[in-house]
Amino acid sequence: MKWVSAISEADDLRCAVEEVREATHVALDSYPADLVLAFVSATHRQTWDVLPKLLHEAFPAAEIVGCSGGGTIGSGQEVEDRPSLALMSATLPDISVRRFVADPRELSDRYAETDFWEERTGVTSLDTATMIIFPDPFSCDAESLVHGLNAAYPRATVVGGLASGGQQAGDNVLISGGEARSSGVVGLALSGSFAVDTIVAQGCRPIGNPMFVTSCDGHLLFEIDGQRPTEVLNELFTSLPERDQDLLRYSLFLGLVMEEGCTQYNHGDFLVRNVLGLDSDTNALIVGAELRQGQVIQFHLRDEQTSRDDLQQMLDSYSASHSTPPDGAVLFSCLGRGKHLYGISNHDSTALLNAVGKIPLAGFFCNGEIGPVQGVSFVHGYTSVVALFRSL
Repeated sequence: MKWVSAISEADDLRCAVEEVREATHVALDSYPADLVLAFVSATHRQTWDVLPKLLHEAFPAAEIVGCSGGGTIGSGQEVEDRPSLALMSATLPDISVRRFVADPRELSDRYAETDFWEERTGVTSLDTATMIIFPDPFSCDAESLVHGLNAAYPRATVVGGLASGGQQAGDNVLISGGEARSSGVVGLALSGSFAVDTIVAQGCRPIGNPMFVTSCDGHLLFEIDGQRPTEVLNELFTSLPERDQDLLRYSLFLGLVMEEGCTQYNHGDFLVRNVLGLDSDTNALIVGAELRQGQVIQFHLRDEQTSRDDLQQMLDSYSASHSTPPDGAVLFSCLGRGKHLYGISNHDSTALLNAVGKIPLAGFFCNGEIGPVQGVSFVHGYTSVVALFRSL
């Protein structure tokens, strides 16, 4: 198994394809690529329609999928707000690579139908597979899609990112083989002799203590440990240092424990969701997740430094548990990260490559990132999701 990343900032898309084709061909030592993940910047929108055909001509033996991005990542570079085309290519002996697509009409009531997905992907529900998916956010209910794939493939790892760069329906491009699409989802199902590890850096840190949901209804949180949320937050506010008090006013999130029954909860045990505000009629806290009675929760804060620290902690933990570097990695990073958050380019890519070694790395900036927390995949925001591939 050999992975290669390449990137071009050529203004002309045909020139960009030729640049990444040549770089990939040399790095693969003339072996044909079996897989190509392609990420194209929104600044190439006028010529998107020819890109799949150009890629198919450049890599005729490969299964090709990809999408548009508000920025692209390749060869250790994060290119934002400029023309770019990034590829992750691979030769994958003894690995099955199956490309699949689904349009909005098909998905409307079939997100969790196992037979539908087995027919599309060629992978059975009992297979230990890796799904890499690129939904269009304007036409595909990404959360229903991910929940459906979780249900259809309980042993699979589902990763990916929502296409970005567009402002309305039809503005994004999805790439599948030699075809350009503007809606639905495209993806790959991989199975065989390899392993995939995932890192999901949600960019948050907990404050206060874990508590129980004692009254809720759907997205409405009425009571925490028998108290109104406003009472809990007022007490929490007074206990925090000044910097955290400022953050609580505009950067408050809720962490939901994914594996309960523990005596303590550690970094990575929480699924972080938005706190959307207070319901004016009930004073309930509105949370971007379905809640349930008895659930363990903890409030979280997010800012630039927390995002840095969170990613580094996740990378350090990964490096400590893996003595050899992976063969390649794909990075799905939120549009709200990158230089707009950190003030510098290449932050997450540099941190990743410093931690795991100078491996091939490619990806893009997403409208939502897809990756597992405690073994179950979700759609995230403000997150960096990394899929790291290892030979067995």
